[in-house]
Amino acid sequence: MTWNVNGFRSALGKHALEPVWKLKLDALCLQEIKVHPDQLNETQRKFPGYEAIWNPAEKAGYSGVATFLRTPPSDVQIGMGAPRFDGEGRVISTLHPGFRLFNMYFPSGTRGRERVDYKLDFYAHLLNICDAHHKKGESLIVTGDFNTAHRPIDLKNPKQNGRTSGFLPQEREWVQNYLDHGFVDIYRHLYPERVQYTWWTYRLNARQRGIGWRIDYFLVSEALVSRVRDVVIHEGITGSDHCPVELVLE
Repeated sequence: MTWNVNGFRSALGKHALEPVWKLKLDALCLQEIKVHPDQLNETQRKFPGYEAIWNPAEKAGYSGVATFLRTPPSDVQIGMGAPRFDGEGRVISTLHPGFRLFNMYFPSGTRGRERVDYKLDFYAHLLNICDAHHKKGESLIVTGDFNTAHRPIDLKNPKQNGRTSGFLPQEREWVQNYLDHGFVDIYRHLYPERVQYTWWTYRLNARQRGIGWRIDYFLVSEALVSRVRDVVIHEGITGSDHCPVELVLE
């Protein structure tokens, strides 16, 4: 499961993670945790049955990802080996039998052109890493908050957002680049015409009005497609401006 929780301590305070822990997931990938593990008290550190792997941002209260696993991985990589990106705590890679899992929090470009360029460079750097793993014969699962809606079906108002970061042509092209490099957007593969969203702005009662975006993805290597049984968008689980997305893999 992947979920941008928009603050780990905030989610705990809202008891938002309780229905997620009950699912007994093999892997839970959280983004935008906004916390360093040293800031958690003893109660907040209780993850029964899970090993926690953290990659907090250097800046306090910002970004960060965490992966919770029921079975320890055979390899863990924090970041992408690129100082320009790694200070923001956006990547955890773990190796499991049959696949490597990337927990990703892609940058937002909403703060101006400089951040859009940063975001596009981030997409490019990660894709080079993925290409290298594919060349070695590894199968990959890349999941998290991509901060981009790929196609018009993936947001409520595509025409009005054509010049908005998150739906800019160059951002959408980079999602397509991943699909052209051996990945499958597995939700859209299974449900080509289904309209569901994973993020809603807090403004204007957007969630209640059904005005959302699908920006949280599972991209899987083509070799893994036959093992996928379902992708579930848990719209009913609240506590963040995003909702969780679950991949069921045989």
